[in-house]
Amino acid sequence: MRLIDRLLDHAQSLRFEDLPQPAIDAAICFITDSVGVGLAGSRHPRLAEVKVAAAGWGQGDAARDWASGQRWPAPTAALLNAYQIHNQEFDCVHERAVVHPLATILPALLAFAEAQSQQGRPISGAALIEALVLAVDVAATIGSAQIAPMRFFRPAMCGALGASLGLAKLAGLTREAMADALGITYSQLAGTMQAHLEGSPMLALQVGLAARSAVTAIDLARAGFSGPRDVLEGPFGYFDLFDAPLAPRLAQVQEVFAELGRVWRITEVSHKPFPSGRAAHGAIDGLASLISSEGFSANQVVRIDFAAPPLILRLIGRPIRADMDVNYARLCLGYLAATYLLRGSLTLADFSRAALDDPQRHELAQCLFVRPNEITDPNALAPQTVGVTLLDGRSFSIDLPAVLGHPQRPLSTAAQRAKFDACCADAGLSADAIVSLHSSCQNLADAHDVADWVSLMCPKKSEPGTNQCAI
Repeated sequence: MRLIDRLLDHAQSLRFEDLPQPAIDAAICFITDSVGVGLAGSRHPRLAEVKVAAAGWGQGDAARDWASGQRWPAPTAALLNAYQIHNQEFDCVHERAVVHPLATILPALLAFAEAQSQQGRPISGAALIEALVLAVDVAATIGSAQIAPMRFFRPAMCGALGASLGLAKLAGLTREAMADALGITYSQLAGTMQAHLEGSPMLALQVGLAARSAVTAIDLARAGFSGPRDVLEGPFGYFDLFDAPLAPRLAQVQEVFAELGRVWRITEVSHKPFPSGRAAHGAIDGLASLISSEGFSANQVVRIDFAAPPLILRLIGRPIRADMDVNYARLCLGYLAATYLLRGSLTLADFSRAALDDPQRHELAQCLFVRPNEITDPNALAPQTVGVTLLDGRSFSIDLPAVLGHPQRPLSTAAQRAKFDACCADAGLSADAIVSLHSSCQNLADAHDVADWVSLMCPKKSEPGTNQCAI
């Protein structure tokens, strides 16, 4: 069976009523997390620049951006909200796939749902969850089947492909139209790792552009426009073009796709406890564990040794810089490790200009030494090892087969709630508004019209938080 037929079969057969409870629970959990993170992202100083540009792309009132509630055409709202979710590196990730699925998928689905509500066709919470579970399955399955080191920005690309079939499900498209939507989305795929390498703010906007492309693809497919069909296995299909030659490993890829409907990828997603690249979380997690067990402080540390798979080093093994942008800092392990050692935490407040220029953090960052471990898989994020040497000669280390936030080491319910509350407060929501929004997230499956739920993301605000990120 062709790979695309497996995706289309899954898209047509999936029903909310057939979803196992763990998949529904995970969907609600990560929708809640993404809403909080997206609201906090509304405070990013680069967002104003994006909105200035977006205002020139056409007017419309189909959907809102979260926090401000300003109305936009649905594709633009999807772009803005996706950018808000990803612009602080705080959004959830599927580690095996190396994909941030909800950053692209949720904003696209909600923009479409709001537009449908305005036309008298409300989308229920159950329908949204059904479409999101499908979309995450598609995005994470394609990502999990890849073997080459990332050159193109997989989170945006796989997210867009997943979003297109999730949107097609919401729109009730036929199988043929679903294939068209996927092909039209494929024809718009873009984004590379250059923005990541440079720490450019364009990194998060690539996710926004991906969400927008999925929404426009659905509009075209609904209008009857057709797209290419052999977008996964064709000579210029996804795997041959963006990954590695498919023919020699087609059987292995087929095995991954055969898990559709049996393995629910949403249950494999990891939380991010810290607002930084997921690749840095092992070092922070290890330092936290060692500080807790051994009781040392930053002024006792003379050396930090960090061993991890090659992908980790590629993503965050960059030197600290005096003039670094906040986007670079979130991906700089030296800065992140030094910040945690000095403060005992890593929060949204740690990316102000004053924090980025802190001489203590820069000095302590020089104590970090990174090296590859024995893992050769270019897409692996674990295992990792963290070691610390103190002034008195003592040394400690810890091995991390899984990092805090991974399904094998899940973030506690209390920690999830604390993250959500802090993100919403940072966006300026009042305590009452936060409680109301969280409750509505937990009861999303019962919602008649998710547009009403989106309204809770745009309430009257209290004073904004302290998330004054540096540009």
